[in-house]
Amino acid sequence: MEEFKNWWKCSNCGHTLQAETPPEGCPSCKEKCAFIDATCYTPDCGGPGNVNPQIGR
Repeated sequence: MEEFKNWWKCSNCGHTLQAETPPEGCPSCKEKCAFIDATCYTPDCGGPGNVNPQIGR
């Protein structure tokens, strides 16, 4: 199975990035924010490795 990194979305500014774990602070807004897992886990949105369009970019 192909390995992939999760997509994370900043709860403050909406910036998305791909990483194994969410960062301590957002590289975009420079704040210490909560990150939402925005990774797609179902085939209808492209499967693992893609951003879930319901959470969005």
